[in-house]
Parts: sequence; structure tokens; C-alpha cells
Amino acid sequence: MPPREHHRIFRSNWLRAAVLGANDGIVSTASLITGVAAAQATHEAILTSGVAGLVAGALSMAAGEYVSVRSQADTEAADLRLEQHSLKRNSSEELAELIDIYVQRGLTRDLAAQVAHQLTRHDALDAHARDELGISIHNRARPVQAAAASAASFAAGAALPLLMATLAPLPQLIGWVIGASVACLAGLGALAARAGGAPKGPAALRVTVLGALAMGATAAVGALFGVAI
Repeated sequence: MPPREHHRIFRSNWLRAAVLGANDGIVSTASLITGVAAAQATHEAILTSGVAGLVAGALSMAAGEYVSVRSQADTEAADLRLEQHSLKRNSSEELAELIDIYVQRGLTRDLAAQVAHQLTRHDALDAHARDELGISIHNRARPVQAAAASAASFAAGAALPLLMATLAPLPQLIGWVIGASVACLAGLGALAARAGGAPKGPAALRVTVLGALAMGATAAVGALFGVAI
């Protein structure tokens, strides 16, 4: 028996939200902490800003992701209602449209007609949703799943720089936070690439460089203005 294929496209919805949340959690919280620390704030103020950033960021990610994906889900639902209405009023035209789609994909017209008739008898709306609109069970918008994944991953990502800020002595705090965050970003990029079947090196490098630039810029602003930002 040949080995069973393991496709990764089914992970795209939650994986995108989780990677975005974790990356944002690490970068934004580490940037906030380093910016406040560079402004010569007290250790307590630095930790307070980190905790506030974690809570606010997780809630913001959840709300933003839910609203965004909810809009996508509403659009999908509207298109499906329109398609259902069209199937009731113009079933013959919809069938012809489905046949043309299969012909364009390489089937002969006779075979395309057989396939279209068979799928229409089985579930006409599902056939049109998948082959005409590009909506399938694997890529349907799931707002609650996306919001939960973003919030949880943001909190998990933000916890690392916050932990480093808690443990590090104040004079070395910025170095500890940036170093640990950069290492974690590299691991996150590699892990996300592995889960999605992409090359690990470029993904890890991309995430690490961009995150390090963001943290360095925030620390520079904090040091320049001498205020908590």
C-alpha cells in the first residue's frame, strides 16, 4: 500500500490565525517592554506595562479576528443564499453553468454533463458552492475558531517576553527580553513552516529579522524620548 498523503491545506484557517497571534504577542509585548525599559522606568512599571499589553493585545486580537472572519462568513452565507435562490428559479441554467465549469477544467462535454447531473442530484448547492464559488467545508470561515486561536496564541507569545522581564535584572532586562524573543520568533517561524509544509529556514529568518527590527526601533524611541511608549 502506498503511504497515505497528509495534506496541510486543511490547517490554513487556524494556522494563519495562530501564527499571526503568537508573532504579534511576542513582538508587540517585547517591543512595549523594551521601549518602557529604555525610558528608564522602574521594574514594576515595566511589568505592569507588559501585563497590560498581554491582556489588551489578546482581547484586541480576538475581537479583530472575529470581526474580520465574521465578515467573510457573512459574505459566504449571502452568496450561498443567492445560489440557492437561483437553483430554485433557474435550475436548467445553473446546470448548464456547472457543465461549462467542468468542460473548462478538461472534461468532454458528455462526461461533464454526466458529472454535473450526478452531483446535482446528490447535492446541487454543495456542487455549486464548491465548483462555482470556491467554498468548501475545508475553507469555510470560522469566526469563533479564528478568534480563539488568535487570542490564545497571542497570550502564549506575549508570556515569553513578560517572563523574561520578570526574571531579568533591570540593567540586563532589554538584552534578555530581545534575545529570548528573537530566539522564540525563530522557533515560531520554523514551527509554522513545518506545520504548513514550507521551508523552515526562510520562514524563520523572515519572522526573526522583522521582529528584531520592530523591537530595536521601539527601544530606540524609548531611549530617545525618555518616556514610556
